[in-house]
Amino acid sequence: MTETATGTDWQAWQSSWDRQQEWYLPDREERFRVMLDMVEAFTGPEPRVLDLACGTGSITDRLLRRFPNATSTGVDLDPALLAIARGTFAGDERVTFVTADLKDPRWTERLPHDSYDAVLTATALHWLHSGPLTTLYGQIGGLVRDGGVFMNADRMIETDTPRINAAERAHRHAGMDRARADGVLDWAQWWALAAKDPVLAGPTAERFAIYGEHADGDVPSAAWHANTLCAAGFAEARPVWSSPSDSLVLAVK
Repeated sequence: MTETATGTDWQAWQSSWDRQQEWYLPDREERFRVMLDMVEAFTGPEPRVLDLACGTGSITDRLLRRFPNATSTGVDLDPALLAIARGTFAGDERVTFVTADLKDPRWTERLPHDSYDAVLTATALHWLHSGPLTTLYGQIGGLVRDGGVFMNADRMIETDTPRINAAERAHRHAGMDRARADGVLDWAQWWALAAKDPVLAGPTAERFAIYGEHADGDVPSAAWHANTLCAAGFAEARPVWSSPSDSLVLAVK
């Protein structure tokens, strides 16, 4: 367990966040596995990675367990999730965390490196509308080195299949309801616990002042993401993994 002078068990919070996310995304680990497979395929086992909208550092955690010689820069604005990330990885010289707003035109200036072998993100950029996301993709195009990769695993909706979308959503939510009945914490319950924690209460209040309950971003199709990334300077882009509701889009510089 990772404990600090505050007595906070950061690893327990990290694991709790993972369980809460898996309630929404039962195939979460599979997308991470494919993501890291593609990192290895394009960059080898010692990549310099930017963990974009890193949250508690879930991608960084899996990256370093698989590639011990990798390095990671995690960037996020959420003070509560960053507190968990910094506590979990305290003392690990392979990891740097940066507080930055991805909507700030100058957020890249806060990063410790000008370029990265891989920029990775998951279940985060749906908080942005298509306009700011297009701008962000242009900035990411400037951060990935030639031959490097960007990957985004997130909800991506095909609007021309409404019957499939409705059936998938109903089936997924039925499974979530069964899991919640068995005691799994949902998003609101997890944050309610964080708000009561002596160490996380302050950062959690700050977090909700920044974001509110939830953002109302867009969930365009995988094709939209691939086309927008190519327009941002990537040579190729397409999904390399998908579920009935989500996709992992890979773009190569």
